[in-house]
Amino acid sequence: MVDMEKGQKANGMCPMEASQILRHSFWKDRKLVDLDIFTIFRMKDLIILRNAFDLLLPKLARVISRLADFAKERASLPTLGFTHFQPAQLTTVGKRCCLWIQDLCMDLQNLKRVQDDLRFRGVKGTTGTQASFLQLFEGDDQKVEQLDKIVTEKAGFKRAFIITGQTYTRKVDIEVLSVLASLGASVHKICTDIRLLANLKEMEEPFEKQQIGSSAMPYKRNPMRSERCCSLARHLMTLIVDPLQTASVQWFERTLDDSANRRICLAEAFLTADTILNTLQNISEGLVVYPKVIERRIRQELPFMATENIIMAMVKAGGNRQDCHEKIRVLSQQAAAVVKQEGGDNDLIERIQADAYFSPIHSQLDRLLDPSSFTGRASQQVQRFLEEEVYPLLKPYESVMKVKAELCL
Repeated sequence: MVDMEKGQKANGMCPMEASQILRHSFWKDRKLVDLDIFTIFRMKDLIILRNAFDLLLPKLARVISRLADFAKERASLPTLGFTHFQPAQLTTVGKRCCLWIQDLCMDLQNLKRVQDDLRFRGVKGTTGTQASFLQLFEGDDQKVEQLDKIVTEKAGFKRAFIITGQTYTRKVDIEVLSVLASLGASVHKICTDIRLLANLKEMEEPFEKQQIGSSAMPYKRNPMRSERCCSLARHLMTLIVDPLQTASVQWFERTLDDSANRRICLAEAFLTADTILNTLQNISEGLVVYPKVIERRIRQELPFMATENIIMAMVKAGGNRQDCHEKIRVLSQQAAAVVKQEGGDNDLIERIQADAYFSPIHSQLDRLLDPSSFTGRASQQVQRFLEEEVYPLLKPYESVMKVKAELCL
């Protein structure tokens, strides 16, 4: 980002350099010195916003890359899916991770799009008419437009606004904050999932050897990184309200009540997004999965999911579908009562094995209960998604992928 006092820059031209262009490109009229400072301070925010995106985009790309590695490694690991946070059908750990990655890929594309769409204000004067510049150029329209074009190009922008008031339209700030708020929503969803999985003991964020999970309960392993991300993401999402209100109350060519608000919300949004991405990268580089816990939970729920397959196998073996359905219904209710009323394990399969009616398929039960047969095309979807969408999107960021994220806990 740009330091106005020192004239430092991250990319392209800094505001002080832009001022020098205005002073020396066409003439040495002292009057322009007064005019150009006013103009430059109307344009500096666009330079800062553009360069700020350059800081976020590589970090977001690294998060996606780390999660892509995680998804690829666990593309075929079955896990219980949840809808309404109730047991549903099986999916895979890698496929679930791809849900997170897909949202972040959309964020990466949106951030890049907004950055690329940024237009410079250019040299437009106090109310956007370029009247002062036209006067200095003695009515030469072409020279005014030429100056506007040169300053825009020197600042590293492809184009400038044709129409402005005293400032660039504050709709730009809405677009910038919108994509950052959307990123906040994605991160909040991801880290909420991780927190819920930590409660189920299926997955955890990194936990240092000397880390204290709770000052009162030493056995606890609180997901503090994910909690931090959720907390900051909520703040990031709320910041979109500020530019919406600011743009809506811009009277005529401009009012100054936008200034203080913008200096807070724009800076806070980028700083918050930066902190979130640093933390999420650290999380994604150290996610821990507990396959045995996942397997146990599958065993608790899979017998109920497999009942349709069991019925079909019995029908193929010559059984009557209605009779088989009724048998399964009765045994399922008995097994459910053991789980809910007695706190026991799901013993539906044991009941089926003990029932002579199902003897024609007893030898098939292990195959019918293979978790991998319930995950559909999940692993193939992961592979295709990574190869066709994720890896091509990350290619421009290959040179920055090795940077690690370290946190001070």
